Amino acid sequence: MLSPGASKRQKELARQEKQREKVHRREQRKRERAERSDQAHAPGEDPDIAGIVPGPQPIQEE
Repeated sequence: MLSPGASKRQKELARQEKQREKVHRREQRKRERAERSDQAHAPGEDPDIAGIVPGPQPIQEE
């Protein structure tokens, strides 16, 4: 059985590792989000109306 000090150190190391993983995931999501927003539409194009074709729409087939 581990002494109280050793188990406390293990818990602290596990907490630090979990925090490092959390920061890594956060940075990865931030990069992915930036890449998606860059590719989604052309510069200066409104992302809400990107890809919308003006004029009459084709008839939907059933």
